Amino acid sequence: MNTVLAGPVRPTPGAVSPSRPAALARVEGGFWAERRRTNAEVSLADGPKRLEAAGNLANFRAAALLRTEGGAVPGAVPGAVSAGFAGDFQFQDSDVYKWLEAACWQLADSPDGELAAELSAQVEAVVGLVTAAQREDGYLQTYYQLGGGEPWTELGWGHELYCAGHLMQAAVAHHRATGSDRLLEAARRLADHIDSVFGPGKQVDAVCGHPEVETALVELYRTTSERRYLDLARHFIDRRGHGTLSSGADRGHDRDPGPEFWQDHTPVREATEVAGHAVRQLYLLAGAADLAAETGDPELRAAVERLWLDMATTKTYLTGAVGSRHDWEAFGDAHELPADRAYAETCAAIASIHFSWRMALLTGEARYSDLVERTLFNGFLAGAGLDGHTWLYVNPLHRRSRSHERPGDQTAHRTPWFRCACCPPNVMRLLASLPHYIATTGDDGLHLHQYATGVYGGDGLTVRVTTDYPWDGTVTVAVEEATVTVPKALALRVPAWCTRYTLTLNGAVVEGRAESGWLRLTRSFVRGDTVRLELAMPARLTVAGPRVDAVRGCAAIERGPLVYCLEQTDQRGGLDPDDVVLDAGEPLTVVRQPGLLGGVSTVRGVGRLLAADERAGWPYQTLGAQAPQATAGVELTAVPYYAWANREAGGMRVWLPLAAPLRLP
Repeated sequence: MNTVLAGPVRPTPGAVSPSRPAALARVEGGFWAERRRTNAEVSLADGPKRLEAAGNLANFRAAALLRTEGGAVPGAVPGAVSAGFAGDFQFQDSDVYKWLEAACWQLADSPDGELAAELSAQVEAVVGLVTAAQREDGYLQTYYQLGGGEPWTELGWGHELYCAGHLMQAAVAHHRATGSDRLLEAARRLADHIDSVFGPGKQVDAVCGHPEVETALVELYRTTSERRYLDLARHFIDRRGHGTLSSGADRGHDRDPGPEFWQDHTPVREATEVAGHAVRQLYLLAGAADLAAETGDPELRAAVERLWLDMATTKTYLTGAVGSRHDWEAFGDAHELPADRAYAETCAAIASIHFSWRMALLTGEARYSDLVERTLFNGFLAGAGLDGHTWLYVNPLHRRSRSHERPGDQTAHRTPWFRCACCPPNVMRLLASLPHYIATTGDDGLHLHQYATGVYGGDGLTVRVTTDYPWDGTVTVAVEEATVTVPKALALRVPAWCTRYTLTLNGAVVEGRAESGWLRLTRSFVRGDTVRLELAMPARLTVAGPRVDAVRGCAAIERGPLVYCLEQTDQRGGLDPDDVVLDAGEPLTVVRQPGLLGGVSTVRGVGRLLAADERAGWPYQTLGAQAPQATAGVELTAVPYYAWANREAGGMRVWLPLAAPLRLP
């Protein structure tokens, strides 16, 4: 197994990118090690069983059988789910590819032991299914192979290029983790087939309804050095936004989503705001950032910087989540961030991390890693149950105790699997590849973007990080190897939430302030040098800007990188979080509770119980009228948002109305 340079994003030597993922990155303890252990031992192990039960793997067997026997699928009805296809969606192959990618990154990270041997056997069995199902011409999508219709005729909803992209990413992971070309060759054959079909003067001159293939093609180019794949990625990115997709209602959808839904309304280079389906938009922008890095295209770089800024400053929740509307899983308008109606799909949080990480590599700027951190610990991690078996598809910031959610599995309740199961294997692949997102190397040295106990390095400088982050703000960095004699920089990110910090080198305080989010120490490091960063981590109250109408007059509790929430089960007497207001004048106290929710720090504050006539009756009053008599204080206990919905159902709030909201003078 190859444990060096095994990660999902590897810019070529010629890329215009100041930062490269560290060649050595191992998470060995602490918070993320525990979450990744659950991912490896529970979620990944459970994956093939879920894919078997849902019919995903059976579809590959059926397609392989059809290929060997020839002929058509008996009883197949073009344009409908055929008798030979199991499941409700044309794109279910992608769930298999995401699980494969996750399993391969896990093998790259932990190549030895009984668990790895079992996982390796499962990987090779699934790879065998996939390669056996591929047609001679390279085409592969089991829905269409099993009689669901003609390939490449249903670009809006068919997701053929989306599935192809996930196969390519799985193939890159398999190759980098095992050294095998077995799945990589299948991905190349599919990419070559796509290249023969798509483009000016070819069979199809349009784009897929769901971006994904763009970033996959760039990574396939990075792996194979085949320039045609990079050119094809450029074609798809530049072709989008020219109205090539039919926006009519079809495939079971009785309404027209409009061209914004799949980013076919404005070319990427001209767009001024993120819009439409959140996952589609951010997968597209991740690919555009990859392309900008490899080509040095200044116009494309300016576009992705502009669109990231729009997303981060006007359309991102406090948790890092994105996607304000259940309607078409879409971004809303600027500052349209309702807490209770947030869709905030888990896959959208993952897409945001993918995009932001590529922007961090492209620019070297700390702000992108700030958003990665916020999203990782909150909007993303909430999507995975603590048990490793259950998941959230949507991640609201407010759930009423008497919620009336629409029926189905996309509710604010943890579910073992989904009819549209895009989120669980997507979570698995990000957790499995997480070490790749922690550190970078470049001409100016080693940068630590995220903080997790482990070993990171490359280019002659290797460090061991020890920390109890996110529960404690102390990060100790000890130099384990320094093989270069010229001065090197060791850069530590000061998170945007941190206002006080101390840096020491071998026990002596280092003076100076962070520049653009980075604390840089430049010297000829030697083995044993120890740097310690102390980040002050008090609990704090956060308020939204005045344009975020949905939570005006409210505050949220944060500590370090974590957003907190009130869950009904933690309040004395089962107090409903909707029945209290927060007293901002009372102190917040932090309590470490190792036995709660896998071990967390809770934050305790004081609230005021709403008076009876504020909880029932007419909900309005004349401005300036006598306010109801304040009630006695009640203790409130907040838990990390990522851990909510792992116990009995009940109310939950991130944003808490203030007992004494700010008033105009």
